[in-house]
Amino acid sequence: MTTSTVPLERINPSGWRAALGFDQAQLRPAPATLLTASGQGPVDEHGALLHEGDPAAQLALAVENVEALLAAAGMDLRDVLRLTVHAVDVDAVLASWDVLVERLARVGATPPMTLVGVTRLALPGMLVELEITAGR
Repeated sequence: MTTSTVPLERINPSGWRAALGFDQAQLRPAPATLLTASGQGPVDEHGALLHEGDPAAQLALAVENVEALLAAAGMDLRDVLRLTVHAVDVDAVLASWDVLVERLARVGATPPMTLVGVTRLALPGMLVELEITAGR
């Protein structure tokens, strides 16, 4: 894994978000390199959906897929500038939120996040998809 050296200023006018593992905003210098990514879901290397009906396992695999994408670009979760979580069942994903928070906490990442409820995702049975923008 790479080491992010980009200084950032965490902006959190209130503390409610701390338990959810994200910053309300971050002030960073403009990155020299910007990674834009398609949504990453709980799929294997062939695009097949895994863990149907298990939101925690789907969230964990989606994070693994994000980490693999970041690693291929020479980045890691600390380089994520923004994370959007798309969820078919918001309550189920919130009940599994610790899966995401623990992964981010391993490297000290607290990117600004948005959780969005959607009626469906690309594959039948897909409960969650993560969309990132990263920079270094």
